[in-house]
Amino acid sequence: MKILLMGNAGAGKTTLGRALRQGRDWPLLSLDQVAFAEGAERRPLSESVAAALSLVQGHEDWIIEGCYADILEALLPHGDTLIFLNPGVATCVAHCRQRPWEPDKYATAEAQDANLEMLLDWVGQYASRADEYGLAAHRRLYAAYAGRKFEFTRPTPDMAARVLGATAAT
Repeated sequence: MKILLMGNAGAGKTTLGRALRQGRDWPLLSLDQVAFAEGAERRPLSESVAAALSLVQGHEDWIIEGCYADILEALLPHGDTLIFLNPGVATCVAHCRQRPWEPDKYATAEAQDANLEMLLDWVGQYASRADEYGLAAHRRLYAAYAGRKFEFTRPTPDMAARVLGATAAT
């Protein structure tokens, strides 16, 4: 399977990605790894897309997750399944507050905690943002995608099984 997962920060993309690949030798790429240079500076879009495409072209099955509609749009032709996690801002905020330390993103748990208020503010703007991270951009990609797709508005323990076992879009 070639799975693209999108949604707001805190929507559960990484968690679902891990559940989907459980017991499988599928690479899981967070677009955070290819979207940024040092610090908070975005890499040029072409570089981010090229880095993600190197994973796509090197593996039969894969999972890519992120909130970057601009990168995801370039990857859509390579995927066979699009998953839109859209549980609402309140759920995303709660998930961000409960998130354990992510050593791949932050040097220390304290550094992650220091960024929390900024993250919560950013997550809270999801519905009103007009950029590639916002609901409108995600909604546009989802509506335009003609392949197998799912939109989940409530996190449930069976989401991975539903995706892996389904044959039709829901």
